[in-house]
Amino acid sequence: MEAAPQGNGRPRLLLVPQLTELEWVIKPLLEEWADVASYDAPGVGAEPPADDLGSEAVGKRGLAELDGRGWDRCVLVVDEFGAAAAAWIASRRPEAVQALAFGHARLSNSFERDGAPLNSEVYAACASLARADPKTFIRQLFMLTQGEQQRGGYGEELVQDYLRRVPVDLLGRFWETRPDEGESIGRVLGDLDAPLFLAKHEGCLLFTPEGYEAARTALPAARSMSFPEKPSVSPQFAEALRTFCLDLHPAPAESRP
Repeated sequence: MEAAPQGNGRPRLLLVPQLTELEWVIKPLLEEWADVASYDAPGVGAEPPADDLGSEAVGKRGLAELDGRGWDRCVLVVDEFGAAAAAWIASRRPEAVQALAFGHARLSNSFERDGAPLNSEVYAACASLARADPKTFIRQLFMLTQGEQQRGGYGEELVQDYLRRVPVDLLGRFWETRPDEGESIGRVLGDLDAPLFLAKHEGCLLFTPEGYEAARTALPAARSMSFPEKPSVSPQFAEALRTFCLDLHPAPAESRP
């Protein structure tokens, strides 16, 4: 599928958050070669609260971001529990989705069957820690989801920024309600007439390899790759995303590095 041309020749990326744009540590790397939009969920930072802290509210805020920038099309980029919000955006405005890159790729947020995409014990530990000790939860979150590949989690400054921006009660509610959403992820991706990039996080304790393999089986035309760090913090994912986007929309010869 040929990508729609961008006004300045650069790809346009919308980074869909779980709760805050701070999660996208690789944003500066992406901004080197793309126009990048990111945002906070309703009730986070300067954003007014929504009646419901669900994927629909986060998705609506994403569409408002696109409208505010005057973007007709973009590549949706999502990781972890931002997936249901990205699926909501894609289902409501499929014509705006030039492509979709999906970290921790899976078809749902279920952990109630064999081969489920979520590990129920790790999820329960995350939800409990988010309530009991938010600072430790934020500092250790990447360690929990990276296993032995972890080389050190958030820096202390980013932990403090996160706590200033994300209300503690909202953080706890978010982690308690994620399995209630996401059953439409696989259906939306299967119906989407756009290129897909499925990213696996090697060694992840929370999102299972079985869930990733199920997504690859259900979406055989998608590009797929594995990374030692979770995509939202991975320079390797940032470079792979660059290649994916340039394959969709090759840069003019004179502007290529």
